[in-house]
Amino acid sequence: MRGSTTMAYYRQVGEIPQKRHTQFRDADGQLYYEELMGEEGFSSDSSLLYHRGVPSAISSAEVWELPDQTRVPNHPLKPRHLRLHDLTTGTDAVTDRRLVLGNADVRISYVTTGGPETRTPLYRNAIGDECVYVESGSGTVETVFGVLSYRAGDYVVIPRATTHRWVPAEPSQLYAIEANSHIAPPKRYLSRYGQLLEHAPYCERDLHGPTGVHLDESGAADVEVLVKHRVGGQVVGTRYTYATHPFDVVGWDGCLYPYTFNIDDYMPITGKIHQPPPVHQVFEGHNFVICNFLPRKVDYHPLAVPVPYYHSNVDSDEVMFYVAGDYEARKGSGIGLGSISLHPGGHAHGPQPQAIEASLGAEFFEESAVMVDTFAPLDLGEGGLAVEDPEYAWTWARSLG
Repeated sequence: MRGSTTMAYYRQVGEIPQKRHTQFRDADGQLYYEELMGEEGFSSDSSLLYHRGVPSAISSAEVWELPDQTRVPNHPLKPRHLRLHDLTTGTDAVTDRRLVLGNADVRISYVTTGGPETRTPLYRNAIGDECVYVESGSGTVETVFGVLSYRAGDYVVIPRATTHRWVPAEPSQLYAIEANSHIAPPKRYLSRYGQLLEHAPYCERDLHGPTGVHLDESGAADVEVLVKHRVGGQVVGTRYTYATHPFDVVGWDGCLYPYTFNIDDYMPITGKIHQPPPVHQVFEGHNFVICNFLPRKVDYHPLAVPVPYYHSNVDSDEVMFYVAGDYEARKGSGIGLGSISLHPGGHAHGPQPQAIEASLGAEFFEESAVMVDTFAPLDLGEGGLAVEDPEYAWTWARSLG
């Protein structure tokens, strides 16, 4: 079973030896230190990185107190509307994230960063992969594999245990999806060898990994790295101090590395009648999927109803994050840009009644949303509770009055 974040193709960046696990030295004869970064206990995709310093050389480990990770069950069971643009955060892309929703499989957080003056810490998520959607802004993510540029509309996919740092060029709104697993393209899009197939709505050309190494030449010692990990069932943090800077990789090769994918490169799948959400899927993790709804032609049957039919997600909670355009099905509900709707399993949901008639005859929808469907109930984080619209659950009934 393919469970990794990796690409279907091999990449080589920087200098590497001709054969793996052999001596590799610099011009002065100093041996480089080889590190295998691999998944599923040497049984899945991996990369080999060649360090100037010893990647294990920590000189201290202290507790890092994470932002509030408490969660409250969705009880009584209700659909929820959360206005993320009303959420006040600090300016750091990692330490100031506020937890919006979460369960044992995935956590969704939100943060608005500062600009170029913001100096974020080095960070590593040892629990699972991260898929961070860039709602707005631009900048770079420095990693041990090299540098990624990001812009609005990018998914930034960072494999588990990758040391990295966010460097915003301008204030950036980041929607962080943190898994307790790996995040990968859906299996139905992939060949048995991992190549993206012809029916997939994107291909390898759309996925952008590092193109060069990123070496810190400052000679810095005693470098701090924040590590998120688990103790029992709890998400906790540790602050490592390294003897040398982790950005000391002179080269690497393999099939495991961070990358970006922009939603503008996703090709929506449309049909004669309304297509179900799985046609919009872009990634999957353990017990959750990520989809994106984008500007597209809509159903072309002469009697088609373009907005979604009412549906009960008996096995999942559905989270929609509305990021651009005008979402037809939710007009009149209070949903707007920056909104999250949470429609839990056990509750039938769908369009506002008046939106059905209004959509008839439409040929194109100008809307963008990122959806996360989870296969276990989601709890509300403190950030979600802080910006909830308490009237949302009753909007269907009130629209009939």
